[in-house]
Amino acid sequence: MILEERLTAFINSLDEGNPAYLNELEKEARETNVPVIRTETQSLLRTLIAMKQPLKILEIGTAIGFSALCMSEYAPEGCHITTIEKYEKRIPIARENFRRFGKEDRITLLEGDAAQVLSQLTGPYELIFMDAAKAQYPVLLKQVLRLLSDGGLLVSDNVLQDGDILESRYAVTRRNRTIHARMREYLYEIKHHPCLVTSILPVGDGVAVSVARKEEEKKL
Repeated sequence: MILEERLTAFINSLDEGNPAYLNELEKEARETNVPVIRTETQSLLRTLIAMKQPLKILEIGTAIGFSALCMSEYAPEGCHITTIEKYEKRIPIARENFRRFGKEDRITLLEGDAAQVLSQLTGPYELIFMDAAKAQYPVLLKQVLRLLSDGGLLVSDNVLQDGDILESRYAVTRRNRTIHARMREYLYEIKHHPCLVTSILPVGDGVAVSVARKEEEKKL
């Protein structure tokens, strides 16, 4: 954890919690070692959705559908979520979860490589939740910015890599060096991009929250 564990546990103890069906799905995911967004990240998403009230949400990285269901639960009436997943074994599980919990009409799952799927979308989306393969973040950014509405929110999860992001590349295991380098590249880009205002938060495994300023793009 990025924050000291006792502090994180205390903050999470104050959380109002999710509906029973989401708690059930989260428990199933953890028992089968499927990664789902952490409690503190769920809370942040709830707050951002309450603030932004988006009617169109795009998620990159569905897994078994937990985060899409979580966002759907707290999104305003009439909101539709589009989510992208390429891992074939998880796609039918996610679809079944959307059906099982009555969210088929509010969530559309698109299958395939995120870069290819994004190129076919038109947007705009008022909130984009980036939770794909970490090495792909900088690769996907250009398309994500194209699809993000003016004033829209880009929420990027797992950007601090359990604190490893601050280490030298030589202090990171060899198999993680590409991810480490690309995540550093991504964080630099979203902090310095003229069309984004970004805050990087030590929430969960690190969450970056960026606001799009499309008016700045016209000045370039």
